[in-house]
Amino acid sequence: MGKRESEIKWDKLDNTAHLFPVIAGESMSNVYRISVTLNEKILPGYLQEALDKVLPWFEVFKVRLRKGVFWYYFEDNKKPAPRVEEERTYPNQFIAPNKNNNYLFRVSYYQCRINLEVFHVLTDGMGGINFLRELTYQYLRIAHPDLLTEVEDALCSDTSLNKEDSFVKNYKKSHAKSYKTRRAYLIKGEKLKPLELGVMHGYLPVGQLKTAAKKYGLSINEYLVSVFMFSVYQECLHGMAQGRPISVAVPVNLRPYYKSITTKNFFVMVSAVFEPVKEHYTFEEIAAITAESLRSQINPESLEHIFAYNVSNEKNLMLRAVPLFLKNIAIKSVYRTSALANTSTITNIGSIGIREEYQPYIRGFHAFLSMSKGQSIKGCICSYKDTLVFTFSSTLTDVSVQRGFFRKLSQEGVEVEIETNGVYDETM
Repeated sequence: MGKRESEIKWDKLDNTAHLFPVIAGESMSNVYRISVTLNEKILPGYLQEALDKVLPWFEVFKVRLRKGVFWYYFEDNKKPAPRVEEERTYPNQFIAPNKNNNYLFRVSYYQCRINLEVFHVLTDGMGGINFLRELTYQYLRIAHPDLLTEVEDALCSDTSLNKEDSFVKNYKKSHAKSYKTRRAYLIKGEKLKPLELGVMHGYLPVGQLKTAAKKYGLSINEYLVSVFMFSVYQECLHGMAQGRPISVAVPVNLRPYYKSITTKNFFVMVSAVFEPVKEHYTFEEIAAITAESLRSQINPESLEHIFAYNVSNEKNLMLRAVPLFLKNIAIKSVYRTSALANTSTITNIGSIGIREEYQPYIRGFHAFLSMSKGQSIKGCICSYKDTLVFTFSSTLTDVSVQRGFFRKLSQEGVEVEIETNGVYDETM
């Protein structure tokens, strides 16, 4: 007898995902947001219809989280898609597994904007873009039936539904420890109210950024991380020597290195490290240190070493037999140590490509992160067409680092347009 169609399917978490259920909670949600802004107001009924149709295509999103004896795991979620709601709260709040129809993502809207918020256990930014892009296409086909004369009412042929664990597939044995343990300089100050998150978008012309970065022999990503390091050095350390390094975690998408098209998590973290051992570093000096730090790690050999160590722990037979509650204690301990080894995180989800037929309806994209232990301010980069958006998210009332960052870019000849979510209206 064949399997019944109603039988519940289950799936393993990818290697990176094992961390997130252990550390997530109200104060550290591990939720990120990617949003798209259209040239028209969102009609919620159409958006719900689009989500209902798109969700069954994406098995990675159509799951609930379950707790086993030895590991967390995913189970096929048979419930209807979560309800689309108008945004009324602060972004990136914790997604409780027993609410939201047991889904681990949410879709909301505000005026012309569609927001996708994802618990990182499901997928990284590339997987989130994959889903949001198809949701947007479907919404536009419903809202503009005339589009159907140009496009098919179906999943785009170049959208991946692959759900392999690319960590395990590309694993090569390694035993050397890959995470840092030295404590970094941490940005502290008065906090916003609980659950409040300050968001600041900086709109930057890509051409001007390329010109500014080229002056120092840097990529745009290296340049923006360097400007952030310089801002922290100037605004927090006031150009003084410091006993702890400024360290910025930079997630690296591994898909291009291993020809992967997985929609699950597939990234590792490297860190740009600058230790101010003297006074009065110039921007040129900090930029050179930052670039050398990143380039020494972002290469196939170094990246393979980092993720091989992570996967080796998962594949260890003795560790696999340890009950989940004991694994959780160990994971939390390792996380606390490694998290405090970074001042902040800056992630670049890259240039977001949109099919030509849909481009007249789309104004742009944003992305930003929730906070993690010791890191009260983070940066996220995405671009669409000729505009790059650098978004700060923070739980601090003070915005001196953000102001210093955008001021430095302006001094370098980059035109800056700033938008916030209203939290900082009295301080800007």
